[in-house]
Amino acid sequence: MIVLHAGVCEQQLYVWGEIAALEQMRPARRGKSATPHRVLPYNAGVEQLSTALASAGITLPVKPGAESLCLWLPTVQDTPLASSALIAEPPASVAKATLAPWTVTAIPLTMPHAIEILCASMGKPILTPGVVVGSDLAFWATVLRFAGTLTAQHQFLPSLAWEPGKYRAHWQPVFVGAMSEGVALLTKAMPHACRALTREALTPPQTPAASVLTSTIGAMVDQLVRSTTNGTAVTLAAPAVGRRQRTPHAPSFNSVHDQWLYRLRTGDGTMDGEAEALSQFVEQVGEWQRPIAVEAATPFRLCLRLEEPPPPGEESLARGSAGREAWYVRYLLQATEDPSLLLETQQVWGSTNGSAKNGHATRGHATRGRARKGAAALQQHNDFNVREYLLGALGQVTGICPEVEASLKTATPQGYALDTTGAYQFLTDKAQALELCGVRVLLPAWWTRKGTKLRLAARAQVQSPRLRGNSGLSLDAIAEFQWQVALGDEVLSLEELQALATLKQPLVRVRGQWVQMSAAEIETALAFWKNQAATRASVRDVVRMALGAGQPPGGMEFDGVTAEGWIAELLDQLDGRVPFAELPPPPGFHGTLRPYQARGYSWLEFLHRWGLGACLADDMGLGKTIQTLSLLQREWEGGHKRPVLLICPTSVVGNWSKEAARFTPDLPVLVHHGLTRTKSAEFITAAQQHALILSSYALLHRDFAILKEVPWAGVILDEAQNIKNPETKQAKAARALVADYRVALTGTPVENNIGDLWSIMEFLNPGFLGNQSEFKRRFFVPIQARRDPDAVTQLKRLTGPFILRRLKTDKSIITDLPEKMEMKVFCTLTKEQASLYAAVVKEAVPTLDAAEGIQRRGVILATLSKLKQVCNHPTQFLGDNSELLGRSGKLARLTEMLEEIIPLGERVLIFTQFTEMGTLLRRHLQEHFGREVLFLHGGTTKPQRDRMVERFQAEGEGPQVFLLSLKAGGTGLNLTRATHVFHFDRWWNPAVENQATDRAFRIGQTKNVQVHKFLCIGTLEEKIDEMIERKQAVAEAVVGTGEGWLTELSTVALKELFALRKEAVSE
Repeated sequence: MIVLHAGVCEQQLYVWGEIAALEQMRPARRGKSATPHRVLPYNAGVEQLSTALASAGITLPVKPGAESLCLWLPTVQDTPLASSALIAEPPASVAKATLAPWTVTAIPLTMPHAIEILCASMGKPILTPGVVVGSDLAFWATVLRFAGTLTAQHQFLPSLAWEPGKYRAHWQPVFVGAMSEGVALLTKAMPHACRALTREALTPPQTPAASVLTSTIGAMVDQLVRSTTNGTAVTLAAPAVGRRQRTPHAPSFNSVHDQWLYRLRTGDGTMDGEAEALSQFVEQVGEWQRPIAVEAATPFRLCLRLEEPPPPGEESLARGSAGREAWYVRYLLQATEDPSLLLETQQVWGSTNGSAKNGHATRGHATRGRARKGAAALQQHNDFNVREYLLGALGQVTGICPEVEASLKTATPQGYALDTTGAYQFLTDKAQALELCGVRVLLPAWWTRKGTKLRLAARAQVQSPRLRGNSGLSLDAIAEFQWQVALGDEVLSLEELQALATLKQPLVRVRGQWVQMSAAEIETALAFWKNQAATRASVRDVVRMALGAGQPPGGMEFDGVTAEGWIAELLDQLDGRVPFAELPPPPGFHGTLRPYQARGYSWLEFLHRWGLGACLADDMGLGKTIQTLSLLQREWEGGHKRPVLLICPTSVVGNWSKEAARFTPDLPVLVHHGLTRTKSAEFITAAQQHALILSSYALLHRDFAILKEVPWAGVILDEAQNIKNPETKQAKAARALVADYRVALTGTPVENNIGDLWSIMEFLNPGFLGNQSEFKRRFFVPIQARRDPDAVTQLKRLTGPFILRRLKTDKSIITDLPEKMEMKVFCTLTKEQASLYAAVVKEAVPTLDAAEGIQRRGVILATLSKLKQVCNHPTQFLGDNSELLGRSGKLARLTEMLEEIIPLGERVLIFTQFTEMGTLLRRHLQEHFGREVLFLHGGTTKPQRDRMVERFQAEGEGPQVFLLSLKAGGTGLNLTRATHVFHFDRWWNPAVENQATDRAFRIGQTKNVQVHKFLCIGTLEEKIDEMIERKQAVAEAVVGTGEGWLTELSTVALKELFALRKEAVSE
């Protein structure tokens, strides 16, 4: 395992790493300080760093120029504190830590490489299993996102600065307003390790955090701007050592200014020329930038407000305004500390000394109390000369708005008037330029980033097709619709469009509302109106259009769909305006559906009825399985005797089989899995005689040739995040299966993972989100890179009707759940486990036949222990400390479940009766999730135990997973922060297991607790559980206090108990 870190030394970003120490350091004598230049015992070498990054798809130069730097770390008795318990446990000594230097191997990063690594680290605790993202690396990833926001909002200026040995043209970020506050917050949040690197071991780092942060943001912004300027692509090739990177065939320049502009776009920005001329130009650039620095420090900000003319009266649609109205741009001052506080310039000019204490706050219809509050806020800046600042600020914007310069010729400028054409130019051009210069612009509420809220748009008027006979409702029915040209809620006629065209104004006031209309838009609308006849399309296409996926011909904007009849009812239900009918559980369902489960089952049936794909994304433990089985039972009882294919991870095939037998015993279920599965045409015949066919993702691609031959009624994907990568063979196979309807089940919040959403939605409802490249262009890039709210809204509208996610914390759910939910998790064995299991049984049976008395009892208990170890993991049984992945059904299922739980911030207890298995689990979980896992076992001292409990119970970001040996952790602990309890292996004593569970479910617990009991299907674990279930009423009397009761079984019963059933083995 390696923890990756990133730190800055002399304005250069480096990556370094920690690995677990190979041997324990010997503590030095008291009072002896760390030896300078001593190598950090956790230091990762160049090969380890390169390998870790390469495993995440990041390739450094062939021979990265690694350096040995001093890392200043808290040190206790000559032992450096590791960044995480994943690397080394904190020392037991209570001695005070001191800051000491340790030598580490660090690789300097070019900014393109740095951005690549930080993008890969963004929001992730690990890059790949075993490669953990350190807190400092995660911090720089957050800083990169901030730099990206600055770049996207054009909060930067061209600059020129002297760097050691050269003058360099670069893009410099500008921190004003909210961005300045963001820098302050990031400075406070910076981990010490971000600036803990030095070249010498003489003194600790002296550079303030704010300086390290702003210089690094500057380098990031410079690279981001360069990567997009003139479409120039970012190159990830490192410059040759000792050789300055030059742009081939650089042109000659007439002036320093021309070269500066060129260097801002190309190369690394290094300037050529005489030092004196460059030095003078640096001063000129600094003078040009000085007003920005002043602006950043002032308690007020210039604000321009565009005020529209008063309405002259009602107008018809065919008669708009003539464009001669008097618009007005009013000058205001906005308080930096309280943006809602505005100061009118008229009051500033009326003051006697120009100080803020003589101004008056105005807030429209603000109360006197709020006005007094505003005056008190202004009083804090009574030494600030408001008039001087206002005149200077207005002078700075005259280049953008020449009208401002004209207004300054008056004694007390308050604003300037303009006509409609001028107002349109202000809205579309000047407002944005002013904002980029730090001026706040207030625009009318009807104006958005894309223009006026009202625009000419095309609307589809749909007629529901008549039903013929008993054909029923179907999305494949053909509907007729007529395209209309609309303006808001009004549908325009041809005559009205022609009348609007005669106005020849970019802004037209229609019925009291301003509308942006270019001549080209009106011409497009006229052509569209004349050319569109009645059109035919399937109801499925109409649904796509109504949700925003459609696009009318002719280049018009799309304003949605209006419909009548049953199509209107369908669209209203999809939009949530009209509720769908809630259904009672089907008669053949053996169990009780809670109210929220009945709603989920009814929702699945509603979308299934229309042939629309549904993603049920409920939180773990809310019953996705029984909601799905209810749907299948209803269909089977209704006479729809066609098979449904359910694909799930290998680890839960047995679980689905057991749950179906429990809740829907009348449903014929076929398990297509294991070594003995049918692979020929017999499978097609057998499948059509069953309601539910269970198979795994591993077989989805492997057996696709035969699976695709079955006429499926439906295809259901459990743990649907398995197809989040659309290029995998199993994702392609899932999309290629033909079925009447599709369902995806997942416990992860798919709506939060934009990159994963396309693949799941393409499986459910092909084409709704467009092809993959279109999806990236319309949604992924705008949302991930720019956080575009319009793209977020549109994507939510497109996907919302097909995703249902409820959380345990929802008020409508939490009152409906039991306090403690116990469930069995049925797992399968791998082929290796099955082979070892059979070998243990084969060895035990002859001895069992011959043994008697105490010897027989010992053979039975030893065999029970061996078989339980095999069911846990081959590595535990063999004791060889070998690879863990892919060899245990239990481990695979535990990992899958924790992948849902951990991102939600919930805490987990995992019980095992084997200390060896606990050690293996801890190793695996720490590598897979990159988080510390606590482990309490028989060798844990009381102080260690108390500290573990304290950390687990603490608020905040403490350890989420607590492993406990059943004997060591079964009593005397209060762990009420846990909401999930896992019994990885079983003690076969209900009292002991309940006692362990009650570590979480006891007085003080304020949340619901889910208890997961792992069983390997077809093994002694399932059989013993069945025996206990049959005698549950007197279980404790029968079972006693341990597993000794099993030794009293007859030899015949024990052989049956040990025997391995064929359904136990996965492939």
